[in-house]
Amino acid sequence: MSKVTAKEFNLSDIPQKQLKDLLDFPCPFTFKVVGKNRPDLVDDVVVVTQKYAKGDYKPREHISSKGTYNSVSIDITAENIEQVETLYTELAKIDGVRMVL
Repeated sequence: MSKVTAKEFNLSDIPQKQLKDLLDFPCPFTFKVVGKNRPDLVDDVVVVTQKYAKGDYKPREHISSKGTYNSVSIDITAENIEQVETLYTELAKIDGVRMVL
């Protein structure tokens, strides 16, 4: 019997699709903003979102079991990749935000 050895490879050698290659604009897109639980977090997420994607938004929120964090999900109709990238950047700048997914 011959011995089979695993070939080593780097992930960078595998072609990676970028987000823009996976989306067909315009398309529905959801942002999840996770931050410190504070009274105005949801309002701040909506204000920033409306600045770059006009609409009437009904965000969903989930407060952590200890009440320390709040995750706010907001759905938009994304028009282009630049809009999506801008919103990732601007939502991350909101006071108390830890991450944007």
